[in-house]
Amino acid sequence: MNSNNLENEKLPENREGKAEETIDQLPQEEKVSAEPVETTSGEPVEAEKTVAEPEVAETEPVKDAETEQAPDSELKTEKSVDGEEGEINYDIETPEGVNAETEDAEEEVDENSVSDDDSTELLAIEEIVQKLRNLLASDHPQRREVDEVKNQFYRSLRNETEAQKAVFLESGGESIDFVVNESEIYAEGKELIQKIKEKRAVILAREDAEKEKNVAKKMAIIDQVRHLAENQSQEDFNKTYQEFRSLQQQWNEIKLVPQTKVNELWKEYQRHVEKFYDLVRINNEFREYDFKKNLELKTELCEAAERLDEEPDVVSAFHQLQNLHQEWRDVGPVSRKDREEIWNRFKAASTLINKKYQSHFESLKGKEEENLAAKTALCETLEAIDYSKLNSVRDWNNKIKEVLDIQKQWREIGYVPKKWNTKIYDRYRAACDFFFRNKNDFYKSMHGEMEENLKKKVALCERAEALKDSQDWKKTTQEMISIQKEWKTIGIVPRKYVDSTWKRFIAACDYFFEQKKLHTSTQHDEEARNFEKKKEIVEKINMLDTTLTPEQALPLLRELMDEWYGIGHVPFKVKDRAYKEFYDATEAQFDRLNIDKTDRKLDSFRSNISDIARSDNAKGQLLRERERLMRQYERMKVELQTYENNIGFLSVSSKKGNNLVDDMNQKMKKIKSELELLVKKIAAIDEEL
Repeated sequence: MNSNNLENEKLPENREGKAEETIDQLPQEEKVSAEPVETTSGEPVEAEKTVAEPEVAETEPVKDAETEQAPDSELKTEKSVDGEEGEINYDIETPEGVNAETEDAEEEVDENSVSDDDSTELLAIEEIVQKLRNLLASDHPQRREVDEVKNQFYRSLRNETEAQKAVFLESGGESIDFVVNESEIYAEGKELIQKIKEKRAVILAREDAEKEKNVAKKMAIIDQVRHLAENQSQEDFNKTYQEFRSLQQQWNEIKLVPQTKVNELWKEYQRHVEKFYDLVRINNEFREYDFKKNLELKTELCEAAERLDEEPDVVSAFHQLQNLHQEWRDVGPVSRKDREEIWNRFKAASTLINKKYQSHFESLKGKEEENLAAKTALCETLEAIDYSKLNSVRDWNNKIKEVLDIQKQWREIGYVPKKWNTKIYDRYRAACDFFFRNKNDFYKSMHGEMEENLKKKVALCERAEALKDSQDWKKTTQEMISIQKEWKTIGIVPRKYVDSTWKRFIAACDYFFEQKKLHTSTQHDEEARNFEKKKEIVEKINMLDTTLTPEQALPLLRELMDEWYGIGHVPFKVKDRAYKEFYDATEAQFDRLNIDKTDRKLDSFRSNISDIARSDNAKGQLLRERERLMRQYERMKVELQTYENNIGFLSVSSKKGNNLVDDMNQKMKKIKSELELLVKKIAAIDEEL
């Protein structure tokens, strides 16, 4: 990404799958509908409010468009099922800020819309991608499940990006130069998400066609109910009533119709159903039984609605209430004396849940205003940068860190009100782009100066290298310090030479001061004492009691060896001599005790890795040593295979007395022995890890 873009931001995909150059993906605009909708109470309603639903990407569960019901705005019904004319009107207010119509459009979930404080456990990327494969293979991937897996995927992608960036920065890279190395599994995950999105679009289109067919089916049922109401007779009432119940069953089985047709169909159907009940001369016993069963069912629905008041998740309680209202609609009428009482009970429970739902979204609106104020403050900070004071690389580097911190704060701030969303984002983007354009212009102007700085630093490297072997400690130390001070006064060099020149310079300086350190009195005295201690241990090894059995002597010998390895450094000039004396003494004892050379090497190796395990960065050193041994093991296996193949070409008669064959057999035997030793060494490292 060019540096005038926001630093190391992941570009989200747009609706067509193409990358858009943006910092934070804008929240998708909610559709506002004024169409009549099917209410949760079981009665149709004209939508009176067209307020877009607040963005609740992190708190409100997402439901499939084909199953989610819109909240009530007004509930009206006319009931006269017991043979008497009458009208009862019931009203429940719709929570403000809630759409009257469910959107079928998919809302995009990407890396920038993923909540940083998500409390759900993050799965491994392999499990997430497998879930995406399963969703793609399913006949009808549900929106809620798709969005949950997408949220997991983009959280994992963000973590992977931040991990790569951390490694990049630790290795000396600059934040503005970081580019994400996207692995194959993440690329597959993005491709699966796009395919799932396309598949759901096809399913929704197919369901839209099915809805239109269902409209025709429901119109046909309405005609049949009207015909029954107009042509029924007392003689064949039982047959007529069974036909009527069958039509009711068919009506309830037809679920999906366009939202714009819901009220019209329901009103027409309800009008003829009520007319049927009014005109039918049903006997009291049958009618009362029907009313009683319906009252029992509606009482259970009231109890279920009242229990929702204990549900801690307000959004979940609201959506459960929608399902209860749908069930209420499917239940038949009750007697006039119970009708108002049971409805008022259900209405009261529904109103309580709706008010909680409204309060929930009002609190979210308040948070959006706070977010707008916070983002406005960040924009003002960016716009207030005084570029006339940024005259050096240090000034620019400090300011870049500040801007990157502002960008991090921006990403952590949540949604803002919809009417400000685009405006505040454009303002922020313009301020960031202006900053990085100025930064690029500054570094371009510095190109010639950086070349001169490179020449000066190379000259200092040459001076340091010429002085590193000097033993005039006092004079050379002063010169080295002077060179280091001069190095600090030189400005930056081209990026590709930064590491190489610095490593060259610091290597020369470090070498000189290490040599000087060896000659300091304190260090020399300590190393001299270490040398004396090691000599004493070697003497103890040489004087090991010869009357002891190998089983008794070997633990003592190994204890002395561990003690020798545990002593610190000795003077550099006697290091080789000290080790040789130790090696000769231990080898002599091993020979006397008839200890196999392989076991000796393994004992020595165990001592070495034990010493490494006590040092800094022990794990890293042990892992590198293990990798080296594994490469050696594979190399020797290939060599052994080659010998085995070659010896197989020789005839049986040629093997007798053949020096070449004997030599090859000896080499194979030696390789096999070394392979066994390598296996034991690798096992010893694994024990330390």
